[in-house]
Amino acid sequence: MKTEHILIMRFSAMGDVAMMVPVVYSLAMQHPHVRITVLSRPFARPFFENLAPNVYFMGADVVKEYKGVKGLNTLYRRLIAKKFTAIADFHDVLRTKYLRTRYTLAGYKVAHINKHRAEKHRLTRQHNKQLQPIQSAFENYADVLRKLGYPVELKFNAINNSGNSQLNLLPEQLKVKPERERWIGIAPFAAHRGKIYPIEKTRQVVSMLVAKHPDWKLFFFGGGQKEMDVINQWTEQYPQTFNASQMLKGLSAEIEMMAQLDTMLSMDSANMHLASLVGTPVVSIWGATHPYAGFLGWNQKASNVIQKELECRPCSIYGSKKCFRNDYACLHTIEPEEIVAKIEENIKP
Repeated sequence: MKTEHILIMRFSAMGDVAMMVPVVYSLAMQHPHVRITVLSRPFARPFFENLAPNVYFMGADVVKEYKGVKGLNTLYRRLIAKKFTAIADFHDVLRTKYLRTRYTLAGYKVAHINKHRAEKHRLTRQHNKQLQPIQSAFENYADVLRKLGYPVELKFNAINNSGNSQLNLLPEQLKVKPERERWIGIAPFAAHRGKIYPIEKTRQVVSMLVAKHPDWKLFFFGGGQKEMDVINQWTEQYPQTFNASQMLKGLSAEIEMMAQLDTMLSMDSANMHLASLVGTPVVSIWGATHPYAGFLGWNQKASNVIQKELECRPCSIYGSKKCFRNDYACLHTIEPEEIVAKIEENIKP
């Protein structure tokens, strides 16, 4: 009898791929006889390689190694050798459409995601908005599996719950957390301006936390050089703050560090999802985007969302559109005191 083997494809940004984890884990646990291979960009390997015994990861650089139609044909030939029995397209973009079409023509069982584009348009249009929650990305992914005949009930606690803790990835000073010490993560950046709380106001948040809680440690997470420059300025100014991304080596180490935090302050960004995967409560700031679009972190509380109810919000699903008002009031009207208070609510006495 042929072994059931599902191929799950998504090549997008880190946050979207991270949101696949609870779904893939649920599938693996509830259908242990099924072999599951996740096909994504190479950066995503730490999410899946130790997730479950029947989950495997396959990295594909579709920008360089498998570029264009020629590259996708090469990738398809590589995939065919894996003897999949079902194909789940969690992305529905040109690359995955091409691959799934080839599989369809070859007679394979194929299903793809419904992105609910019409509902998202009604949610974000400038006039006559329909401010209604849209089905979450987690359920959208799960629906693809249900179409293939693999019903799943989403059950997931944390990526490191099954003995996968990797404290060895952390520097010596971070491997043991003093019992009374509180560690706070701060991820102040995002891919688009419409999702970034004003940097000067974030600095005010940091200043307040340091002044009110001299026994707390604050760990900053960021990526590019401009972000590192800002973070390094803050760590020089405030002695109990640390550049976590500079101290840590790689995504696996950052995820392990997030598991040690008491809470995380994040934008609507990948860091919200990374912290969610290790069960860390996240205080999230939302500007142009909105949790109703279905991208709130796994198991995160709505009460930890900080946002302003303006008639123009949300104006974008991903935060990439230009502000209708040209002033980003959705972000500038959030006061640092509100953020500090919400972080304090999440710290256990």
